[in-house]
Amino acid sequence: MIQIGESIISEDIIEKDFVCNLNSCKGICCVEGDAGAPLMEDELAIIDKYYPIVKPFLRKEGIEAIENNGKYILNEDNDYEATMVNGKECAYVIFKDNGMTLCAFEDAYNKGLTTWKKPVSCHLYPIRVEHYKSFSAVNYDKWDICDDACSLGKELQVPVYKFVKEALVRKFGEVWYSELETVAEQMKK
Repeated sequence: MIQIGESIISEDIIEKDFVCNLNSCKGICCVEGDAGAPLMEDELAIIDKYYPIVKPFLRKEGIEAIENNGKYILNEDNDYEATMVNGKECAYVIFKDNGMTLCAFEDAYNKGLTTWKKPVSCHLYPIRVEHYKSFSAVNYDKWDICDDACSLGKELQVPVYKFVKEALVRKFGEVWYSELETVAEQMKK
């Protein structure tokens, strides 16, 4: 384990390789799973703000789930998560004609309609962050649907922390990320 500030970081994010292979998985992580994407409390107001912009992108099933359950839900652990459609896919998922799934928020961002890319938990994947009273645990989440991403990462020699650099900087800041890079370089020696 590595400690940077108030974060305890799994060495796996330095030692394991990962590059999303969307041509292979088609973004199945937005469809599979047993819960909605974890949301930070400050993201709730952002979702409320941008929902009218992304609503036209959504499927009727997604809109119905949001109208029936809310734009996000509070789970049994008192954590917020994205609303799901029938306990399966994220309500904000878009299915493209080529079978690819995309996030409506990211699609709107890429089209210049918003300034928010998507929930940071989605942006960070395959890293998951658990917040505790005195620290945050930063861990690599190994999921078999991402086996092709692990293979591509290994082929391209891209460690997890480099693949998710933008998201890590977004979550923890430039200084934190620079410290992580320094630790990673030291570990390679």
